[in-house]
Amino acid sequence: MRAARWFAARSVRLVELDRPEPGDGEVLVQVAYCGICGSDLHGYLDGPHAIPVRHAHPVSGRAAPLTLGHEFSGTVAATGNGVRGVTEGDPVAVEPHYRCGTCAQCRSGRYNICAGFGFAGLMGDGGLAEFACVPEYMVHRLPPHIDLAQAAVLEPAAVALHAIRRSGLVPGTDCLIVGLGPIGLLLGLLARKAGAREVIGVDPSANRRAVAPTLGFTRTLEKPDGTTVPLAFEAVGSQTAFDTALATLQPGGECVLLGLTDSLALPALALINAEQKLTTSVGYRNAHGELIALLAAGALDLAPLITSVIPLESVVDKGFERLLGAREEIKILVRP
Repeated sequence: MRAARWFAARSVRLVELDRPEPGDGEVLVQVAYCGICGSDLHGYLDGPHAIPVRHAHPVSGRAAPLTLGHEFSGTVAATGNGVRGVTEGDPVAVEPHYRCGTCAQCRSGRYNICAGFGFAGLMGDGGLAEFACVPEYMVHRLPPHIDLAQAAVLEPAAVALHAIRRSGLVPGTDCLIVGLGPIGLLLGLLARKAGAREVIGVDPSANRRAVAPTLGFTRTLEKPDGTTVPLAFEAVGSQTAFDTALATLQPGGECVLLGLTDSLALPALALINAEQKLTTSVGYRNAHGELIALLAAGALDLAPLITSVIPLESVVDKGFERLLGAREEIKILVRP
């Protein structure tokens, strides 16, 4: 089979591999679509970042070189011993969180902060390939009428839904989202479905601001205009975006951080004096079921986020390299 393997920064190559065979409790998925995520892009540009190189990941047992891609959907091609939840031919979406199942976090149900935290496609082989082998707990069987392209966007949608669940959003809340990449746009879409009254998006890209109203945003800004809100989401992972989010926050308000960055300077005194709250959010847990139900009922449309579908052999030039310089792209899906 063909697979896009990460070897080093700026070295993702299409290679031929043996088709994997599912072991006990594993499911072999014939990949239909796989999205390229910002985490994949960072690994390509100047990784490894999260990709294990010197030591194998404690749950996946894998280290580089490995196959990228953690936003994927497909059809069950084969199952290993003990698999009961899906059978060959079932359409599935993949929830790529690794979990050990035994640490305190897993035992409490918070598997997204497992001691062996990781994702298939970053810490193990993923979906930028014709086939991917994953533990059964990662696969969600889909109703047969669900579009598999939209199902590949369920993974970033789960990130957004988990952040909304972590926040204090209640019906009637006004919120502001800094950064209108895929996660930011999904935050707006799902915040409106959760009952947010006004959803304001801030992004320098005119193209992304133009897409936002189709997803439920009530207003978009190139930069803050003095509006303040009780709830802000930082979906970029930069000091500038963090400062922007805090500048829009009302006294007593909450800022939810889900953009990834190594460190941020914190205006502690101002936060304390205004009794403002910082909440963090990573990955997701128990989110896919709700999203699949919304898709199945026709209450969720993820198609506007998909701006290109490319073949696997073009993953570097029309995928990674294009995303590095094309702000008009939102979500590129790769079709093996």
